[in-house]
Amino acid sequence: MNPRTIEIHDCKFDTYIYEDEIIARIVMLAEQIDRDYASKQPLFLGVLNGSFMFVSDLLKRITIPCEISFIRLSSYQDTKSTGKVKEILGLTEVVQNRHVVVLEDIVDTGHTVQGLLQQLKALEPASVEVASLLLKPDCLQHQLDIKYVAKSIPNDFVVGYGLDYNGLGRNLRDIYKIIS
Repeated sequence: MNPRTIEIHDCKFDTYIYEDEIIARIVMLAEQIDRDYASKQPLFLGVLNGSFMFVSDLLKRITIPCEISFIRLSSYQDTKSTGKVKEILGLTEVVQNRHVVVLEDIVDTGHTVQGLLQQLKALEPASVEVASLLLKPDCLQHQLDIKYVAKSIPNDFVVGYGLDYNGLGRNLRDIYKIIS
């Protein structure tokens, strides 16, 4: 497939990961999670807004009994992480003694995940793991063990498939990386 160039706000982006590859990687994650949590009935915790497409496509392929909830956290402004996690919408489910799987769209600096994991661990879950569509290992500023990663990518700014640039681009089926 040939890359397609799009423009969002003041930046141009080229197609980077096509929907077919995204779905194939999500299928592999779902199979691994099904095996790992076969008898545990996990609580999946989607981090909004960016994870909504990933959560939807992953959970359509999860076959074990499970629950889903959402929390909304933010650490982005424009194309850079602010380094400050802001909780916007809180967790209402009891997680004590539950197996929790946090579902993230992307982990780059790790500030958001680190802050969320600290909050969750204080609530005494039986276990807590992270599943992320994308991981930027070169950007990590925290020691994090992200157990489930669909794809590791370099430090490029990306949009699409739930990821946005100042509110736009979340609805794109493919993932695009910035070129200018």
